[in-house]
Amino acid sequence: MMGKTIFIDPGRCIGCQACVSACRECDSHRGKSMIHLDYTEPGQSVASLPTVCMHCEDPVAPCAEVCPADAILVTADGVVQQADTTRCIGCANCVNACPFGVPKIDLEAKLQMKCNLCYDRTAYGLAPMCATVCPTGALFYGTLEELQAERPGVQVADSFAFGDVMVSTGVAMVVPADKVQWPVPGGLPVVEVNGIDVR
Repeated sequence: MMGKTIFIDPGRCIGCQACVSACRECDSHRGKSMIHLDYTEPGQSVASLPTVCMHCEDPVAPCAEVCPADAILVTADGVVQQADTTRCIGCANCVNACPFGVPKIDLEAKLQMKCNLCYDRTAYGLAPMCATVCPTGALFYGTLEELQAERPGVQVADSFAFGDVMVSTGVAMVVPADKVQWPVPGGLPVVEVNGIDVR
């Protein structure tokens, strides 16, 4: 796991969409949000979950691995970048390969779009836009030690199982200490609402 990264705490998300609006303000995105707010059970629960790129580390980011144009680069510190607009051919291989459902294709521009951890900010020590505006701390930017100092006893997961395949990520998910199962089932965030596990 990277030193400073985003920790997603689904149990704290209130669905306010502040993260979505803040992401839209980034100059590099030209008014498009690279974060998605998903509702786990629309119409049955208000539980929501911010979905950002998990910056997969092992074996290699699946989106980058399947890109035929080598448009998705990974920085030395593990940030999986958005597709290079001069190389992306809009084939959507990355969309199909991502186990977390993060990359999207801008059909008009024929380009892949996704969260790049606000690399224009984080490379200089600033927090990503989404984490700076989250009122509940559902998106926390910092080190694991900083998170644990603020939230004693917190457990995090950065390895997820998709069938027989394990995917390690640079972004971590906060999981309830008394509910966690290892490995965490990939694609199914561990969320508790009013004491009920709604995975």
